[in-house]
Amino acid sequence: MLVGRNNQQNDFITKNADRRDIWLHTQKIHGSHVILCTDGREPDENSILTAASIAAYYSQARENARTPVDYTPVRYVKKPAGARPGMVIYTKYQTVFVEPKTPENIK
Repeated sequence: MLVGRNNQQNDFITKNADRRDIWLHTQKIHGSHVILCTDGREPDENSILTAASIAAYYSQARENARTPVDYTPVRYVKKPAGARPGMVIYTKYQTVFVEPKTPENIK
């Protein structure tokens, strides 16, 4: 799993991820891009929920009890021409609601 901690890192990990990896980000809330590396395999639900909890933690929704996190394969994430660092658009996504957790607090 990769986590961008600022706009430049978000751009870097998203641009360099495998198109089959899963990209996650809090829904309509500023935060980190998270890439769930899949090696071309379908991720299990627990892996998605874990990555989503980390995405929620590294966002402005850190204090929320339940946070919506969108996820989609990287192939559906695009950076518009001239967009500011970290800005992307995405399609064909799903949403999960998770409690924000640090990587250390995930069981």
